[in-house]
Amino acid sequence: MDLILETDRLVLREMKLSDAEALFEMDRNPNVHQYLWNKPVKDISEVHATIESVKKQYIQNNIGRFVIILKESQELIGWAGLKFNTEMVNNKINFYDIGYRLDEKFWGKGYASEASFAWLDYGFKTMKIPVMEAAAHSDNIASNRILQKIGLKMTETYLEDGVSWNWYELKNPNL
Repeated sequence: MDLILETDRLVLREMKLSDAEALFEMDRNPNVHQYLWNKPVKDISEVHATIESVKKQYIQNNIGRFVIILKESQELIGWAGLKFNTEMVNNKINFYDIGYRLDEKFWGKGYASEASFAWLDYGFKTMKIPVMEAAAHSDNIASNRILQKIGLKMTETYLEDGVSWNWYELKNPNL
């Protein structure tokens, strides 16, 4: 993909194998995975597999998660983006969701919201996605706030493997 999105502070670009070390540092942190089944990665090969999976999504769906780079320092601070889900989630299949994950030292600085606003704009205006969807662990206050801040509305709560999740949706206002 040749797509690059920019915000005031961020560059959002496709994930590359050369990003593996920074992504590994983020994803091995148990705090980052507190609301993601508490399964931090243990080996960099897991990150390589994730990057390959995301690269396949770029080809198959013309979209996927992109890394977030701070303009000021050129540091990779996490990822954000859109994903076309082809697996069942909350009794839904074949839908677009918006998501993000940041290295813990960059939490609370508005980066996830900034990146998500850019992706929401791209998804609605360029891709003409009719409805954007997302899920957040019910106890993850920060993630729930981000989804609400970017305009998504919680429509229901559902259980997955005994864990409560909040489901969010936003209809494309341009359609």
